[in-house]
Amino acid sequence: MENKTLKKHYAIALSLACASPMAAAGELVYQPINPSFGGNPYMGNHLLSKAQAQDTHKDPDARSYEPLSTTDRLVQSLQNSLVRQLISDVNDGDVEEGTFDTDEFGVVINNDGGQLSIDVTDKITGDTTTISVGGLSGY
Repeated sequence: MENKTLKKHYAIALSLACASPMAAAGELVYQPINPSFGGNPYMGNHLLSKAQAQDTHKDPDARSYEPLSTTDRLVQSLQNSLVRQLISDVNDGDVEEGTFDTDEFGVVINNDGGQLSIDVTDKITGDTTTISVGGLSGY
């Protein structure tokens, strides 16, 4: 009986071996994708955009950015122009020592032995900024 069972197993194994397609194997070659590790350099932007799209973490130290309103940008532009004109006038010698006041700022100009000192005080917050400039032709 054992002989019959053994013959059956051989017959089944032989039929399976003949019925299965021929298997072929080739050499496995690793091809990196990431350009940092030798992959295609044109994949860098694609991989970065994929990573950024999947990134759900928020930096706890990141500052929130709120764009300035149109009015705030206009006020900032006017203030920059006024400061630029003030420095230009001081350089030309057109501005003397003294105090200038506006609704929001107080400006004090002093000449301390050739060192020009401009103290700007924000009347709303009370913050004071001192600008010291030396070597201007007007002073």
